[in-house]
Amino acid sequence: MPLNLPRDMSLSSVSRFIPQAAESQIQALLDVADLTVDVVPARKTRHGDYRRLPNGSHVITINQSQNAYRFLLTLIHEIAHFQAFEHYGRRIKPHGLEWKNTFKALMLPFLSPEIFPEPILRPLATYMKRPKASSDADLPLTLALKSFDPPNQKKYIFELPEGSKFKTDQGRLFMRGEKRKKRYMCTEIDGGRVYLFQPHVSVDPLSDQ
Repeated sequence: MPLNLPRDMSLSSVSRFIPQAAESQIQALLDVADLTVDVVPARKTRHGDYRRLPNGSHVITINQSQNAYRFLLTLIHEIAHFQAFEHYGRRIKPHGLEWKNTFKALMLPFLSPEIFPEPILRPLATYMKRPKASSDADLPLTLALKSFDPPNQKKYIFELPEGSKFKTDQGRLFMRGEKRKKRYMCTEIDGGRVYLFQPHVSVDPLSDQ
């Protein structure tokens, strides 16, 4: 079940997910009467999202995470959607210029070694020059964030040797093939269809190589 965060409880409810040094700034951003944050179990397809409800209120849904830096980045990403909607209206593109400029402005005060450690801060500053729809699309930032994840068995596609087998989050089995330009050709074990994978897709290697 989501952890619904009323206005007066917003900081206390998310503070355990974000760096302590960011708390006061996040409180100021969340102190909006018609904005609610729902913290939910991790989803496979997204880190967070923003919605405007039919009654005119606004909801941010964000995955629980043991990585405070990823949680913070996602939270500000979604707050930028809310603010861009408020300032520019519903006709803007989800990750268009209005959102990018809003996201940049919101992130600027957080680009500090007091909040983000140096291994993340450098690729994050580069990413923020031209932010994409997902931070997962930026390989240096993805790798930097992953280094602060709890230990797990997952690997990125580019880390697997050619010919090795792996399972995706959806449970599908593949064999990693050769690199084709920027992506990797991977053959699905059931059916033999070939798909192109981005190098930093996170998968579960199979031990029975």
